[in-house]
Amino acid sequence: MKDIIPFLKELSKNNNKDWFTANKPRYQAIQKEVKDFTEKLIAGIATFDPAIGSLTVRDCSYRIYRDTRFSNDKTPYKTHIGIFICKGGKNSGNVGYYLHMEPENCSWLGGSMLATGLYAPEPAILKSVREDILSNGADFVKTIKLAKGFEWDNDKEGRLSRPPKGFPADSPYIEYIKQKSFSLIQGFDEKLLADDKKLLDFCVKEFKKTKPYADHVNRAVDFAREEN
Repeated sequence: MKDIIPFLKELSKNNNKDWFTANKPRYQAIQKEVKDFTEKLIAGIATFDPAIGSLTVRDCSYRIYRDTRFSNDKTPYKTHIGIFICKGGKNSGNVGYYLHMEPENCSWLGGSMLATGLYAPEPAILKSVREDILSNGADFVKTIKLAKGFEWDNDKEGRLSRPPKGFPADSPYIEYIKQKSFSLIQGFDEKLLADDKKLLDFCVKEFKKTKPYADHVNRAVDFAREEN
């Protein structure tokens, strides 16, 4: 997928319909590469996490067109490509494995990365995850430590400034509990995108380290659904 970063770099400087239309054949070729890679990544992750089931590429991929209806930023195209693989597909609300491909310093994310986590869950699930961390914090932290090479996404912008209602401020896990999303992240050099096999091997090997974390958080997600 060596053509992704050059294309996205140009797109970030020419984020308009005329440029994209003129370069659409390039994007369509990249779409084909991403589709082929996604199929292989689904199969790779299924070797250690069979719960993802028989996902299709559509279950795990996103359109490049931005929804600008409620945004001050009216640029029409995303400057990244993402693949999200989780049980039930990208809209299931489950914890999953995310590959983000983007040129360095193109957005606040800083570049390409891997992430395993749960993004902005609905209130009942958010409460369940927080309660699980409160009750089983030591086990939760252990799963983070098992994911060597990843770090906790300490999102200072996307967390509460004070403990959520009903949670004790003196809990040793209160900084985790304040979060609204729960992810482990690992950046990687965009040069890795030049070799599909190396990228695939890297993703599968690294994501496998995060499975205990995914299982732990998904347990709280499942519990919230059973309760409701």
